[in-house]
Amino acid sequence: MNFTNVYKWERFSHDRNYIWLDCTHLEGTECYCDRESAEALKQLMADYPAEAIHFIDSGNYHYLTKFWTDKLQKPFSLVVFDHHPDMQPPLFEGVISCGGWVKDVMDTNPYLRKVILVGVSEKLKEAIPETYRDRVIFYGEHELSHEEAWKRFSAQHVEGPVYLSIDKDVLDARSAATNWDQGLLSLPELEQLLSVVLHHEQVIGIDICGECSTTLDIFKENQEVALDSRANQELLDFFRRNRPQE
Repeated sequence: MNFTNVYKWERFSHDRNYIWLDCTHLEGTECYCDRESAEALKQLMADYPAEAIHFIDSGNYHYLTKFWTDKLQKPFSLVVFDHHPDMQPPLFEGVISCGGWVKDVMDTNPYLRKVILVGVSEKLKEAIPETYRDRVIFYGEHELSHEEAWKRFSAQHVEGPVYLSIDKDVLDARSAATNWDQGLLSLPELEQLLSVVLHHEQVIGIDICGECSTTLDIFKENQEVALDSRANQELLDFFRRNRPQE
């Protein structure tokens, strides 16, 4: 999903098998998305399934996970790898934001059973409204790397198949360049966590965001684009290697 044209500069995207959805002409979509723009986006997405891998540009558009998961017609759990919980109350009625989309999914999607957040800053956990804490589960990235721990956790908390949403801001600055403050995971550590989920859950859809924003420093910008392109290519190759066998 092309909003900022950043993917045109990332080498991983030069695969002819990708489907490009041009969103560059839409207004009212960056960070916040109003009703009119939301309808336009849903029309663009109408012919495409949630059961795929979606690249959704920078973290400013992470709310697109809501639109993809709105397409699911069966109970599911949402597993989000993100440095932020994205559960802020909306500033304006009828507007969805990159900082509050998880709350919106929980408020509106009748099929959502649980939200599992991985990699969220300890400080930001405290901002989760009390009324949501029975359906939002935090899982420590160090625990998740142990398969037995995930099995126990999954038996208690994961209901139905899983939709995976990954914001690369969960990664450290050596692994990705994003437009938000970042976490501490390396890319191999993230892949280890993802492999545990993939080997024990039915994953029905995936999206990836966290592209860098443009800067006035061309040299730095080129470095960031190359870093994100490598991360996206590695994640894509990882998911291809670990996809369920027919």
